[in-house]
This record gives sequence, C-alpha cells and structure tokens, in this order.
Amino acid sequence: MASQNSSASGSSQNTGPGNNLYCYHNEIAPLRFVRFQGPKMGKRFYGCSFWPRTCGFFRWADEVNDEHEMHFLLLEKDTKIAELEHEIDMLQLKLKEVETKNAELEDLVHEVGIECTERRLIMESASADKKMGFYLVASWILFAIMFWLV
Repeated sequence: MASQNSSASGSSQNTGPGNNLYCYHNEIAPLRFVRFQGPKMGKRFYGCSFWPRTCGFFRWADEVNDEHEMHFLLLEKDTKIAELEHEIDMLQLKLKEVETKNAELEDLVHEVGIECTERRLIMESASADKKMGFYLVASWILFAIMFWLV
C-alpha cells in the first residue's frame, strides 16, 4: 500500500461535475475503506475504479478535502488575478484617453495663449494710436494758441 500512496502523491487531481474524483482511467474513483487490521483500519480512501487491476490511483479521503479546498482557493486567486488584469487593462485605456484629452487641452491652451497675446498687441497698438491722436490734437491746439498769440 505504501507504493500506491507514493505513486498517488505525485499525481494530479482530476475533478469533474459534482466534485467527483477520477482515476487515471478517467473513471470515477469510488470511496473505499481500509479493511486490513492496523492503525489505518476504517480510514477512507479513493482508489482506482478497476480494482484489483488498478492504474495506481490512490488518495486518502481527508487529503482530497484539503486538495479540494486548495483547488478552490487557487481558482479564487486565479479569478481575482483575472479581475485585476481586466481592471489594469481598463485603467490603461482610461489613462490613454486622459493623456489624449490632456494633449488636446494643452494644444487649446497654447492656441488661446497665442490669441490672447495677439489681441493684447492689437489693444496696445490701438492704445498707442489713441495716445498719438491725443498728442497730435494737443499739439495742434498748442500750435493754434501760439499762432494766435503771436
């Protein structure tokens, strides 16, 4: 029995619908009990469905429950990893959208800055024209006053 236990410890667990355990023949492995006198008498195990012509499949029932639990935890972690990878993909898409929008806004700010500078120059030019017109009118008035006094 020790040789069967060592050959089963390195095997993979095949579970199907209803959490059945399958032997290496891909048949449901029935639950059996140790019938020989000794410390393991009455202990439950899963064995090959073709016993006594066995494929060597052997699992203690209490180890199978641990394996089922570990298998469930592994599936749970795989699911969480898949969810996180999906979330990462969605965040990367959102980041690309934000970067594109940011580039568009930077271009818009640059264009608005250029437009503001052009308008400021136009306003300063108009203000200079007004000042020049004021000085021209003032100089004519001063010239007329001086001409009239002389």
